[in-house]
Amino acid sequence: MSDQQPNTIYLKDYRVPDFLIDSVALRFELDEEETLVKATLSMRRNPESNLRNAPLVLHGDKSLELKRICMNGQAVPESEYRVTDDSLTIDVVPDSFELGTLVRIQPQLNTALEGLYKSGGAFCTQCEAEGFRRITYYLDRPDVMSLFTTTIVADPARYPVLLSNGNLIDVGVTEDGRKVVTWEDPFKKPAYLFALVAGDLSSITDTFTTASGRDVKLEIYADAKDHDKLSYAMDSLKRSMRWDEEVYGREYDLDIYMIVAVDFFNMGAMENKGLNIFNTSCVLASQKTSTDLAFQRVEAVVAHEYFHNWSGNRVTCRDWFQLSLKEGFTVFRDAEFSADMNSRTVKRIEDVALLRTAQFAEDAGPMSHAVRPESFIEISNFYTLTVYEKGAEVVRMIHTLLGAELFRKGTDLYFDRHDGQAVTTDDFLAAMEAASGRDLSQFKRWYSQAGTPVVHVNDSWDESQGVYTIHFKQSCPATPGQTEKLPFHMPIVYGLLDETGEELRNGLFELTESEQSLTFEGLTSRPVPSLLRGFSAPVKLRFDYSDAQLLLMMEHDTDGFNRWEAGQRYLMNKLQAGIAGEQVAPSDALISAWQSLMSDTSLDEAMLAKLLTLPTEAYLSEEASVIDVDAIHNTRRGFVQALGRALAPSWQAVYMRCQATEAYAPSAEQVARRSLKNLALSYLVAAEVDGAVELAQHQFNNADNMTDQQAALTILVHSSDKGAAADALASFRSQWQDEALVINNWLAIQAGDPTEGALDRVKALESDPLFDAKNPNKLRSLVGAFAGANPIQFHAMDGSGYRYLADWIITLNTQNPQIAARMLAPLTRWKRYPESRQVMMRAELERIMAVETLSPDVYEVVSKSLV
Repeated sequence: MSDQQPNTIYLKDYRVPDFLIDSVALRFELDEEETLVKATLSMRRNPESNLRNAPLVLHGDKSLELKRICMNGQAVPESEYRVTDDSLTIDVVPDSFELGTLVRIQPQLNTALEGLYKSGGAFCTQCEAEGFRRITYYLDRPDVMSLFTTTIVADPARYPVLLSNGNLIDVGVTEDGRKVVTWEDPFKKPAYLFALVAGDLSSITDTFTTASGRDVKLEIYADAKDHDKLSYAMDSLKRSMRWDEEVYGREYDLDIYMIVAVDFFNMGAMENKGLNIFNTSCVLASQKTSTDLAFQRVEAVVAHEYFHNWSGNRVTCRDWFQLSLKEGFTVFRDAEFSADMNSRTVKRIEDVALLRTAQFAEDAGPMSHAVRPESFIEISNFYTLTVYEKGAEVVRMIHTLLGAELFRKGTDLYFDRHDGQAVTTDDFLAAMEAASGRDLSQFKRWYSQAGTPVVHVNDSWDESQGVYTIHFKQSCPATPGQTEKLPFHMPIVYGLLDETGEELRNGLFELTESEQSLTFEGLTSRPVPSLLRGFSAPVKLRFDYSDAQLLLMMEHDTDGFNRWEAGQRYLMNKLQAGIAGEQVAPSDALISAWQSLMSDTSLDEAMLAKLLTLPTEAYLSEEASVIDVDAIHNTRRGFVQALGRALAPSWQAVYMRCQATEAYAPSAEQVARRSLKNLALSYLVAAEVDGAVELAQHQFNNADNMTDQQAALTILVHSSDKGAAADALASFRSQWQDEALVINNWLAIQAGDPTEGALDRVKALESDPLFDAKNPNKLRSLVGAFAGANPIQFHAMDGSGYRYLADWIITLNTQNPQIAARMLAPLTRWKRYPESRQVMMRAELERIMAVETLSPDVYEVVSKSLV
């Protein structure tokens, strides 16, 4: 690689900006070959800066071609300013002034999809985190908040829809017939929240009346072919707006709220003030083309971006080290919304499953960092599960410690104190302390200490005194840059069960010391402790439960999460023994318990589906000291087959019981029934029960919704009947070739096929005209799914999977560095595997590192992985 290494940025080096921008007027002249951006900035020196004679240094990018620069209406001579690949510097400026620039950019050549670019035939923007500097010269940092006025000029035939932040204040026509619109945002915002969209788009409209009686216009835009897939997003938006008013007292503040769906997008969605830009996968939804999970994702992401209007926009982060201030808080908010809209227990199970597989793995890897990182090279690499999901868990713990009433009092105070400001996680905690009277100084360690804490638990029972004691011991492994960890302040929600499953005690224990005990008196028998209910802290809990205790909790625990957790722990014990080489099979006790569960029609079917699902290969890998890919895959698959055979009549009964009797709806009840039905079908086909493949084929051919059709397709692809799988794949492609999101799933299903020849099939799909290597959704669906969701084939013993991913990273390094860095994750965990695989994985990382022009995004991930 190049000898010049990217600079590291440190939180400790933060200082206030030398200048402020009170207002900015932007004018975009959009054309097919080039775009001209005129910026007029009203600037002044920051009174809080100690550098009174500092030069003006604006962020920029090598893609900007500076055409003109003037100050207070006068041209600035070339001798008085300097332009580099990433900045514009003027050494001498007055204390207050108006700076004007004109730059030329070429959005149609922007494959990085940051700044202004084209998605299909539409212009759109993505400015978080530092994309605005690809649009014009500016102070592109979140603590510089300005009032924006945006004028867009374009050919009305090609781009009849011209959108930006705020409220529309003017529409006109130029002398040569071009359309001109002007948008004004009355709220100060940092540049990362700027948005622009120009295209020939279809839309649906609605209105929402706020609690105070104000009418807000709602608009959702997409390509005309997707017009019929927008209504669910609109319904989700209105539910989100009402929920935020009822739960947090937050009303929307502009006259209009807009969402635009684009196909080329590096992330899920972006909360730009008043004009959210979404990946199509997070907006479009219909019965025929979307699964139940897709409906739920649309609802969750629409809510997440809307909730950012307060937790992220009205109050934003001072610097990017504080990213979880807005993201962790908002993920917590959207999780609570989804829990209220659907099954609270199932939502909690799904969130924890993601945390314990992907985020815990991140904590244990080379990119491990605190929720509030101390340094970074490329901020895009820190849009991580640690910042988002673990950040949300930190907020959840505050909610648990304070209770709902005091937590709401704290959020009210936070929003009131800091409206219109760029603040820190310390400011958030200070508001919680002031509202509750609690001291959260030790709790702050959750923001500054990296890694997943481990809580070892044992108990003692004094039968003569009726005294039961639980002993806790917490620790946290060393992580890069942090070898020693101080004790965390963690809430442990608990219950005690007797031998019949009756609940004896429950409460909240606050673990603050390295070692601490909790004692109960007046008991007549030794209880079973139900610990960490609701997963009340993001830790690894180690307690030596017996099989009998776990089965008791699985059947009787009053906490839904711990009921599921007990079943998972029981299954983990069996699977881990099999991975270690023991001969294991489902016990009579397990089969009996599952038969009882399946015959109990009073149980919530979504919860039942979770109880009857084995721990994933990803979770088994995360719990292993050394990841034996083959043993994990073979043991789990063998256990699935054994459970399918042993319980075949029960699975068949469940499958028939869950057949639809009403018209399709993405309701919680129907989603639950379909999830249980398709789980039953997967067990039957995996066990090769007579007629099971035919049952899957019948479901595939006759399904009236995408959930059932795609589930049947996946099950057939993973079956031993490759003829049936090939027929279904061909039929599915033919049926849905015009639906991009459906084809993404078609690609991902094949990439995840664990049978021999997977890599050859994946490479063949690269030549399919439905695959587009410049589209992030397609890359994630094919390359990302193969590397991240098909461990048995990605980790092939000849190293072919590693070479394949490394080849793609090298290609994407110049095409789209952000996507390249994110897709690197499977290689970065090379130290977790046996030595034979370590050698090959490390060799591919070294090959990437040797690339001459390595982007900062990829350099940071690879260099940290090789340490």
